[in-house]
Amino acid sequence: MSNVLSKLTAALLAVLLLYYFPMMQNAKRQEDIAQLNEYRIVGAFVDAVRNKGYLSADMYEDFTAQLGTVLEGFDVELEHRHKKYQPEYSDPANPSTFLEKYSVHEEAHYQAEILEQLFPATAAAAGDTRKYMLSEGDYFDVKVQDHSTKPSSVLGRVLYGEWYAAAETELQYGGMVLNEDY
Repeated sequence: MSNVLSKLTAALLAVLLLYYFPMMQNAKRQEDIAQLNEYRIVGAFVDAVRNKGYLSADMYEDFTAQLGTVLEGFDVELEHRHKKYQPEYSDPANPSTFLEKYSVHEEAHYQAEILEQLFPATAAAAGDTRKYMLSEGDYFDVKVQDHSTKPSSVLGRVLYGEWYAAAETELQYGGMVLNEDY
C-alpha cells in the first residue's frame, strides 16, 4: 500500500514540476510583456500630449484602442494641473502698492472636464473645438488601472487556494508640457 502511495506522490510531483510550474512561469512572463507594452503605450501618449501641448479626441480614442489590445479591463484617469501666478498688493485697488511678491495657485482639471471638452454633448458644439489645450509649463498625468484577471492568478489559485490573488496593477506616467504646437 505504501508503495502505491509513494508512486502516486511521485507522479503528482512530476506533473507539477514538468508541466504546471513552467506553465505558470510562462503566464507570468506574458504578463510582464503585456505590462511593458502598456507602459510603452501610456508613455507614447503622454509624451505626444506633452510635446504638442494639446489633447485631441483622435489621440484619446487611439490611446484607448491601443490599451484595449493589451488589457482586458482598465480604467484611465487624466489630470491636468495649471499654475497661476498672482501679484500681491496691500491695496488691490491701487496698483502702486505692489508687495514685490507673487502667490502661486494651482488649478487641477480632471478626466470629466477634459472628456467634456473632447466629446461635447451636442453635435453642433463639436466642430474644431475637439481639442483640450494645455500651456507650456503645465503638468499632465495619466493613471491606468488594470482590472483584468491574470492567467497566473488563476493558476496560483488552483495550486495555492483561494487566498492567492494577484494585485491589480496601476501605472502612472506624466510630466511637464514642453511645447505649445497649436
